[in-house]
Amino acid sequence: MMSNLQSQTEHHLNADSVGADNVKDNIENSSSHNNEGCGTRDKTASLNPLFRMQYEKAQGCYVLLFPEGMIKLNPSAAEILKRVDGSNTENAICAELRQAFPDAPEDLEEDVHAFLVHAEQKKWIRYDE
Repeated sequence: MMSNLQSQTEHHLNADSVGADNVKDNIENSSSHNNEGCGTRDKTASLNPLFRMQYEKAQGCYVLLFPEGMIKLNPSAAEILKRVDGSNTENAICAELRQAFPDAPEDLEEDVHAFLVHAEQKKWIRYDE
């Protein structure tokens, strides 16, 4: 399930965003940064209170709702963000995903990190100090 996370996330976040022009940035920018976010693996992440994640029956997927619109999430992105609960670190999220999806590829941690860096840049999540 977690294979091709980055390409799936790029497709779903860019193609299915509604009401947010700035969401169409390419996710590749978040994975090519120079050590940004590297110190976040042991920090606790939480969803930005301006966003609400919920399952939308009409869309058939999880979405992030915010005042200007919504962002449709692919299943991999939703599984990651479900675990961004204010008590899990990035390492704990990866451990939970490994347990839930034992057949996940070896580079799961890299994909999760790239997604969380992207989510932080978009201000969907934040890290507690």
